[in-house]
Amino acid sequence: MNPQAKLISILSLLLGTTITISSNHWAMAWTGLEINTLAILPLISKPHHPRAIEAATKYFLVQAAASTLLLFSCTTNALFTGQWDITQLTHPISCLLLTTAISTKLGLVPFHFWFPEVLQGSSLTTGLLLATAMKFPPITLFLLTSNSLNYTLLTTMAIASAALGGWAGLNQTQTRKILAFSSISHLGWMIIIIIYNHKLTLITFYLYCMMTAAIFLTLKTTKTLKLSSMMTAWTKIPSLNAILMLALLSLAGLPPLTGFLPKWLIIQELTKQGMTSTATIIALLSLLGLFFYLRLAYCATITLPPNSANYMKQWQTNKSVNTLTTTFITLTITLLPLSPMIFTIF
Repeated sequence: MNPQAKLISILSLLLGTTITISSNHWAMAWTGLEINTLAILPLISKPHHPRAIEAATKYFLVQAAASTLLLFSCTTNALFTGQWDITQLTHPISCLLLTTAISTKLGLVPFHFWFPEVLQGSSLTTGLLLATAMKFPPITLFLLTSNSLNYTLLTTMAIASAALGGWAGLNQTQTRKILAFSSISHLGWMIIIIIYNHKLTLITFYLYCMMTAAIFLTLKTTKTLKLSSMMTAWTKIPSLNAILMLALLSLAGLPPLTGFLPKWLIIQELTKQGMTSTATIIALLSLLGLFFYLRLAYCATITLPPNSANYMKQWQTNKSVNTLTTTFITLTITLLPLSPMIFTIF
């Protein structure tokens, strides 16, 4: 891809995100989301492969439909109440339409169908953007309008996302699809607490982005796209592959790793709000995700490929791990002891 075109796309992504998260008017928020959608499309389709073109087409159609619903929602609210302010969304039909539109943009169940396919058709770098940065503007809109939304509906969608994200990832063999269902599952954890504690939702999102970035960058370094290639990737950079196992277990939420922190805080907050049954259900559903994270970790570090006559061993490379990957992996593994400092900051 032309470096100038790539620079324009990245700057447009930054511009669209900034416009959306800093706007008070629905028209400006919608404009920022549209700039984001148009900026990411060249990055998805840049490999000029039929699968990439298919992913870009699916992404465009779904995001266009969601943006139409969002515009219809804010127009309906303005028609009945005369308000274009984002925080003044009060009409019930507008709230329902907005929930549908933002859930589609995020990939929440039952509007998740596009996300695994688009992520599978994208490169690992573009997939990282889709799984992290592209979710920030819609989550910001959810945060700004959360007091007006139907909490029963949000809770139902959150539990369904946690369940389907864990269940559908069990039989996947492609690492990008596994990470897509992981993203859906983590979105369920963010949405279930969004009305009670905005800061906790943001902490969960930031930590999820950090852990996902560590895994995507590691997979890019070892050029691992499926489980079968992950079994032989340990011969390339053994130390990085061993640390990948810890990063995967952190994403699963096992103590004493960083990923345990947001789940612990969310369960604690739900219990304080008297929602013990909801906290129990979503905690049990996280065990489904733990299974396929353990399978990834098992394939990455423990499983040896069959030693057949035509099997060629991949020799270690001289390729060094960049500083960004090292930083993300370190934070993914060791941030839990720093949680008192995080509480003080937020």
